Amino acid sequence: MARPACYRLGVTAPAEKQQKLDRLAGLLLVAAAATALIAANGPFAAAYNDLLHLKLGPAMPRLGQMSLHEWIADGLMAIFFLLVGLEVKREWYDGRLSSPAERRLPIIAAVAGMALPALIYLAMIGGDSALTPGWAIPAATDIAFAIGVLAILGRNAPASIKLLLVTIAIVDDIGAVLIIALFYTKSLNVLALGGALALAGGMAALGQFGVRRLWPYIVGFVLLWLLVLASGVHATISGVLAALTIPLGKGESASPLKRLEHAIHPWVMFGVVPIFGFASAGVALVGGLGMLAEPLPLAILAGLFLGKQFGIFGAVWVAVRTGLAPPPDGTSWRQLYGAATLCGIGFTMSLFIGALAFTDDAALIDAAKLGTLAGSLLSAVVGYGILRLSTPAPSREDDEEDATELFSADQPD
Repeated sequence: MARPACYRLGVTAPAEKQQKLDRLAGLLLVAAAATALIAANGPFAAAYNDLLHLKLGPAMPRLGQMSLHEWIADGLMAIFFLLVGLEVKREWYDGRLSSPAERRLPIIAAVAGMALPALIYLAMIGGDSALTPGWAIPAATDIAFAIGVLAILGRNAPASIKLLLVTIAIVDDIGAVLIIALFYTKSLNVLALGGALALAGGMAALGQFGVRRLWPYIVGFVLLWLLVLASGVHATISGVLAALTIPLGKGESASPLKRLEHAIHPWVMFGVVPIFGFASAGVALVGGLGMLAEPLPLAILAGLFLGKQFGIFGAVWVAVRTGLAPPPDGTSWRQLYGAATLCGIGFTMSLFIGALAFTDDAALIDAAKLGTLAGSLLSAVVGYGILRLSTPAPSREDDEEDATELFSADQPD
């Protein structure tokens, strides 16, 4: 049977071509982010900011008419999290995370990777009560940018490393959403949140009753997004919730999860992610790099760069050495350290938490932005360098096996 067009760009492309496409997607993200950073600090800064603050579309629950930036951060990124959730669910039930022992490692690592950055931040601000609300800023990982860096590495990043990082990042982001809901949300709409959970339960029931068509789940995802948006919780969590409800099934044609994953993968990697990079990376470097020596940006930088890598790598080392969890297949300790360092790319989620933490103080928000940008860039460069230098290119056979296991399900007949 002929393959649909989406397979030519999607997750079931041949291994060599797929890795070239992933690398191209990563480079496209970096180019979009660099363009945004230049635009935000050059003569086009006003035009860039006006574009992102342009109001578009109908009035939405809680937010009213949303800006272009809000549509991207809350809308398009929900689709990104839907894709990531689908990939993790497939691996959870039918892949490298299918046993409880394999699942423990990323969860333990994610928890440690949130706790240590927060502790480092609190230690470095010296008890300054004005800065205490920012404790969660370095606890976040920007999954889109972390995956983008891995994509640039291509075959230099083993599939098991990619899966570990993706799983850590998604647990991390769920934790960040919970932190925002518990500590930074001033008004939580319990009715809308309850409706979202009830709808997710109904979507899960569809799978139990054998519904295999995609359209009920897609409609459910849109409604779920609206309810989560209205609740006050970060709307991207709707993508993860929706992914958990879509049945895996057996075989290619009988699996709604695999069909949806294949269909949206190229659109997310070549559309959603670069657009997100352009909309989110335009941080104005107010005050210059000299501000990095101040307590707030320095604490965020240290939390992201040091706290993330030592927290995650330390937790992985202890879990493996004590037999609590097995190490990922085909990885070295250097590769695990490189992946842990990449998790220090906090970027957009850290920027978002910073804006919530210091709502009434523009100077502190600017300082938090600088610390987030510096910590994220340092983590990206160092993590990339570690993986680039420590990972030998696998054989063609290993390359094909990795690509097949991580990025694709069974090939259609």
